[in-house]
Amino acid sequence: MSIRHLFLMGALLGAATPWAQAADTPSVPAAAASPLTLQQVLEAARQNPDTVAAQRAADAARADVQAANRAPAPTLSAGVSSIDLQNGAGSGPFWTQKRLDKSLGLDWTWERGNKRALRTEVAERSARAAQADGTDMAVMQQIGAQNAFYDMLAAQQRLQTVQAIAQSAQQLADTAARRLKAGDLSSQEAARTRIEAERARADVHSAQREQQQAAQLLSTWTGQKPPVGGWTAQGTWPTAQPNAAQAEDAIDALVEQRPDVVAARERVAAAQAALQAAQALRSADPSIGATFDHYPDGTRTNRLLGLRISIPLNGWQRFDGEIGRALAQEQQSQDLLQKTRVQARSEQVALMQGWQASAGRLKIYEEQIIPQATQVAAQAELAYSKGGLTLTDLLDARRTLKTTQLEALAVRSEHAKALGTWQLRSASPEALQLRSATTPP
Repeated sequence: MSIRHLFLMGALLGAATPWAQAADTPSVPAAAASPLTLQQVLEAARQNPDTVAAQRAADAARADVQAANRAPAPTLSAGVSSIDLQNGAGSGPFWTQKRLDKSLGLDWTWERGNKRALRTEVAERSARAAQADGTDMAVMQQIGAQNAFYDMLAAQQRLQTVQAIAQSAQQLADTAARRLKAGDLSSQEAARTRIEAERARADVHSAQREQQQAAQLLSTWTGQKPPVGGWTAQGTWPTAQPNAAQAEDAIDALVEQRPDVVAARERVAAAQAALQAAQALRSADPSIGATFDHYPDGTRTNRLLGLRISIPLNGWQRFDGEIGRALAQEQQSQDLLQKTRVQARSEQVALMQGWQASAGRLKIYEEQIIPQATQVAAQAELAYSKGGLTLTDLLDARRTLKTTQLEALAVRSEHAKALGTWQLRSASPEALQLRSATTPP
């Protein structure tokens, strides 16, 4: 193997060691590619169609509050009676001489049992639940967009890695061809190096396709069309830091502030207010009205005023069906709240454990596996150049380094997703609302 080839291989192995540096400077697929950061992706996810649709539902629920918080409208009535079909209404002006009994009435329903306040409370609680649903939808969309961003970042760096490996394999095949021509290498070993070079080229094409698929998936989550030159993910991999298990009370506090639990809790309050509103139906709502009558009598004009009140005779058991349904829905909302809490707590614990496990794996790869694989590959290159190692052993060492590099990249991506999902699911409602107020790029 030539001195130039050894120098290039040493440079390749040296560049593969500092993984943090590679994460800080991701490859750029094309000169015209638009840079895209994680923060931009998260903000765009808050404006994708699913999130916007959930926000529209929350806006509609807030409009229901205004519709509920109003008293029954008064009823205006007018009529003409005492029409003499045999002799007619007489001559003269309509208002003063025609023999017609004209009336104008106004009726108003008096709601009792605090119905309006209870109706408004049901609408307000439902609006808060819808708002929490919108926040939960935004969180889920951000989680999906964040995972797609890290997939694209990993795809970029995977392409960078396999391109370097392909370049090294091609250099080895070229060197083997020259040695074969000089009679220093068998045709079988030269053919094996060509096979490895072709396999590396095939891996490059596969990595390019994975990068394209990752960009399309990111476009789906953000709701944005990729630019003509495509995207290039810019960001750093989060480092694996020591973390301690959350205490039971801390987990419970995180569960109670999750948007899905908040929505379930608000629906319980809405169902309780709806039950009180159904029970208030037993309080009859009287209608109070007044009528002004006008009837001309010869030379005299009679103006009469009438007052009335009407009370529906409902009976005590008339609204048992409405009350029974409201009671069942209130109990159902309690069951759903309990189920949501159990699922949210289980998910929160699983997210914490997944984050801790991925951080531990990443630390092992960074501190032990990657340095050892790099050292073994470097020693194999040196031994092969001096004739102390067979081609088979060299290729095995290279494959081990390649597998280790790609595994470490997958572990970094897994850790970044787990940490990001934990952070989004553990964010306070105030932080989530603050994020929603920002404008996407």
